[in-house]
Amino acid sequence: MENQSEENQLNIELPEELAEGAYVNLALIAHSPSEFVMDFIRILPGLPKGKVKSRVVMTPDHAYRLMLALQENMQKYEESFGPINKDGSDGGFDFPMNYNGPIGEA
Repeated sequence: MENQSEENQLNIELPEELAEGAYVNLALIAHSPSEFVMDFIRILPGLPKGKVKSRVVMTPDHAYRLMLALQENMQKYEESFGPINKDGSDGGFDFPMNYNGPIGEA
């Protein structure tokens, strides 16, 4: 039985250049009959356009499993840290903010 569990383990490598991750604040999702394309974008205040930081392409069945995993993890997050504000009424991020407005000065 122990050998079987060792055979079922997955060894995943995280390259150093990806380990830090990329901050994004917008995701755009498109799909065809055979794939889902997810673009993860960073938009900064005062700049006229955002930049795609990562693109992920996957099959519909993998996208569905990702959705289920996100739902499960959101539930666990809220159990640990409280409910996530979903309507933006607490003054948090309510996209689109004036991200194309004037740049502040210091």
